[in-house]
Amino acid sequence: MSRHTIKLTIAGLLTLAALLTSPVFAQTTPQTPQRTLSLTGQAEVKSTPDIAVISAGVVSDATTAREALTLNNKSMANVLQTIESSGVAKNDIQTSDFSVQPRYKYAQRVNNGEQDPPRIVGYTVSNTVTVIVRELANLGQVLDAVVSSGVNQMNGLNFSIAEPAPLRNQARKLAVAEARERAELYAQAAGVSLGQILSISEEGGAHPPQPVSRNAAFESAAAAAVPVAQGQQSIQMQVSIVWQIE
Repeated sequence: MSRHTIKLTIAGLLTLAALLTSPVFAQTTPQTPQRTLSLTGQAEVKSTPDIAVISAGVVSDATTAREALTLNNKSMANVLQTIESSGVAKNDIQTSDFSVQPRYKYAQRVNNGEQDPPRIVGYTVSNTVTVIVRELANLGQVLDAVVSSGVNQMNGLNFSIAEPAPLRNQARKLAVAEARERAELYAQAAGVSLGQILSISEEGGAHPPQPVSRNAAFESAAAAAVPVAQGQQSIQMQVSIVWQIE
């Protein structure tokens, strides 16, 4: 055997040894699937709302857009002044919608089925404001003043909590505690032990009570004294936790 042949043989053996020890040829051992326990915890915290949000507006009709806007501006200026006089801060009053829309008259169809195009017969101007009332003791007075000042459209009344973060954190702690309590119960029943937490995820948020409907709010506000029932605000949180089973 020549020297060159020996060199080639040694090189071939080294290459084969490298291939046999590579991950492709190495014998793999199947991994044991990780044992886990997944549970969900829910919690609800209730509190009395401390603010009210009113959506109210003025709708004005006239033959021309200019006339409708002039009427609307006059009425809305009176409404804003009245709201501020009721103790509501300027920062809590915000224009939320404004529109100028034409009003059409549609002609009746003639015998041949044709119809003349609609023609503009006037204009409607709508201006809506959102008002935050922080002194709920004055809410009935504010509603009465708003309607008496010229508001002819009430879009809704909702109650809320100005600072819901502490209540959400409280609900989170209670939800985690409930999930852990249930997990320990299942683990004990199954004869296993809980290990470390592998993941935590959450869902949930504030769920206000049913808002006062538009018609009910307007009819109530039209009375001399406005009875208001604020009820309670409910904040719900849900967490999902995955534990490793030892």
